[in-house]
Amino acid sequence: MLPGKAKVVLLPVAAVWVAVWLAVRALRASWYYPATVAAGVVGLGLWVWCGPWVVGSVAVVIGVGVAVWWWRAEGRFDVRMCWARTEVRRAAVYAWQWRTVMRLASLDARAKGREYLPRLRRTRSEGWRDRVRVRMVKGQAPEQWEARASGLAHSFRARSCRVRVIKPGTIELDLVHSDPLASPVVLPGLGQAVDLRRVPVGRTETGKPWRVRLLGNHVLTVGVTGAGKGSLLWSVIWALAPMVKAGAVRLVGVDPKGGMELGQVPDVFDRVVYDGGEAAVTLLEQTASDVRERAGSYRGVRRGWSPETGDPFTLLVVDELADLIAYQTDRRLRERAQGALQTIASQGRAPGLAVLGFVQDPRKEVVPFRHLFPTRVAMRLDEHTQVDMVLGDGVRARGANAHEIPEATPGVAWVKQDGQRDPVRARVFNVTDSNLVELRHFITGTAATVIPFPEHTTYGGQAA
Repeated sequence: MLPGKAKVVLLPVAAVWVAVWLAVRALRASWYYPATVAAGVVGLGLWVWCGPWVVGSVAVVIGVGVAVWWWRAEGRFDVRMCWARTEVRRAAVYAWQWRTVMRLASLDARAKGREYLPRLRRTRSEGWRDRVRVRMVKGQAPEQWEARASGLAHSFRARSCRVRVIKPGTIELDLVHSDPLASPVVLPGLGQAVDLRRVPVGRTETGKPWRVRLLGNHVLTVGVTGAGKGSLLWSVIWALAPMVKAGAVRLVGVDPKGGMELGQVPDVFDRVVYDGGEAAVTLLEQTASDVRERAGSYRGVRRGWSPETGDPFTLLVVDELADLIAYQTDRRLRERAQGALQTIASQGRAPGLAVLGFVQDPRKEVVPFRHLFPTRVAMRLDEHTQVDMVLGDGVRARGANAHEIPEATPGVAWVKQDGQRDPVRARVFNVTDSNLVELRHFITGTAATVIPFPEHTTYGGQAA
């Protein structure tokens, strides 16, 4: 028993401590569950002032209204009610079993007899994924979470889990539940000139436009047959078509497959070769010579290309790099092609020339100068080791499983830009045979005609 004077001193202190603790808990609940707390306060007020019948009637009316809204406008309902889905999933899925999952996944820590758990911070549910922000235990690294990503996905009933670093000590888990890129992305109409630093070619899984940088950049795309490489090629050309027609952009193409791809719209190219022999190598050497000549003309005048120079921006499109620099039987031609492409890739960015290359085999002996392509696109691949070859070491641990892209979704790809830690998942526009006919008539200025069998569409040269 405490003496009387001690009670007088300690009881107010304890009361203040309890009040502060309750206030902190209330503020924390208001931060994580604002709508639920607000609804609870309003409901309690109505209960006190109006009685249970009024509260029940209001709840029924609101419930019926929400059900009708969901029935009549499901898409808008999903957008507007994102906060409700977030709070429900945070309370029912993550907060409910967070401590247990962290212990079973060995993501907790102990020091001096005390247990330390990663702190569940902000949660955002976007329908197709949940973004769960976590404050790691001191001494942990994101790589520890990446190694346990598969287990976390299964624990929280998700299809996959990706780990992204937000800031030192804080990561965000992307727990994916469905694929927002399951449906083909419709090609937009031919528009005006585009920014060469942001050429639209598709849509990312977050719903934003997928834009490829061409100015001061080179792009290497790797994928098996039927992965959708052709649609990326034509999506780039489709976006550049108004500038090609105006003379602001010049396209140079090499198609070692006899013109099966670039020969669909030959009018869009300033120069194009349909084989992988002497003619193709000569064209590459001429392009390399153009690079050196233009760089010499800029010496002492400017550091890089811009539209004010009056020179057209040049895009070199090579449909199958391996046929030129790896599978070429004539060693002399192979060495000349490698030398010309290395010159273009290493010196062409500043003078206003970009390379858009496509290949199926990403091995170093096939494309020995992969490092000269700052942007690399991995479409569907055969093996998990190829993902690291294309996108770099460690990206597969962050969710870039290009070898698991289904055959039913051609055009889906993982994109990695030098200087960016996390890859981006996107899907290229679906380019059909009719679109290529429209592109050809746009370039030539003739009236478009309807092609036979209009129901036949292609996605990167493969039937959709």
